[in-house]
Amino acid sequence: MASAFDQLSDAFTVGGYKVGSLIARLTPAPLSQGAVALLAPGVALSLRNKRHMIERHLKRVTPSLSSLALRRASQQAFDSYMRYYTESFRLPSLSKKYVDNHLSVDGFHHIETALEKGKGVIVALPHLGGWEWAGRWMADRGHHMTVIVEPLNPPELFEWFAKLRSDLGMRVVPLGPEAAPAILAALKKNEIVCLLSDRDIQGGGVEVEFFGEKTTLPAGPAMLSLRSGAPVIPVGVYFTSKVDGHHGVVRPPVNIERVGGLRESVAAGMQAIAHELEGLIRRAPEQWHLFQPNWPSDPGYGEHFLR
Repeated sequence: MASAFDQLSDAFTVGGYKVGSLIARLTPAPLSQGAVALLAPGVALSLRNKRHMIERHLKRVTPSLSSLALRRASQQAFDSYMRYYTESFRLPSLSKKYVDNHLSVDGFHHIETALEKGKGVIVALPHLGGWEWAGRWMADRGHHMTVIVEPLNPPELFEWFAKLRSDLGMRVVPLGPEAAPAILAALKKNEIVCLLSDRDIQGGGVEVEFFGEKTTLPAGPAMLSLRSGAPVIPVGVYFTSKVDGHHGVVRPPVNIERVGGLRESVAAGMQAIAHELEGLIRRAPEQWHLFQPNWPSDPGYGEHFLR
């Protein structure tokens, strides 16, 4: 049973997000973006361990970064992450026309062509830029989407975020035993499933080389593709310098096929997906929101795995 202190802390956590959401919705976009620029440096300074971790990841992406350039890039990552939250809070109150006018997309025909085959689409995303905006844009175009997300504590916080995404037109399923059946059911109905694929949250993923170092990534995208016949399409969504501006990049489907046993096939498929994720992240590494340990050499690696 949670202590009174834990319950109070959880209440403040949920309440803080609700207040932040209300403020974001009532604040004009230019002011909201300006506030992020003012507040993010203080957040970065207060979260020293998170800053050190994102700096490790940024060095993997761009080993040539000098100390000054690395510090600037890590600060931009915090800026980007705070912008992601403020925009996500505002999204339900924005018009369809506004959302459409503030997103450009390259390669969307890959998704449309895949849907014509009738087996659904698995969208593989890195934790990058403003993917929620693209989700709202897709829902506005009539696409049914299932989003698999990490459970949050306290449960009230997860429920609040799930409702936020539901208001944007997405079906939210927590990562866990119910995820795979929900994904397969959605794909059978020729729908779109979105999987954040650059972090092994549960542990027990498949080993890949990712930015020149061995780690594990979740097996789900390749495994579910092999089971359903649905293609895996890597997608990145980036902030632009325009207020509320976004740009989506949709890559061609990844070649996932049987190359021996199931284990070997999944490993080969996930390695191909890892290469695609690398390319998407390299386009704007300062917008990569990965503040957790993600390689065995990272301090604290494994402590985040869901049990």
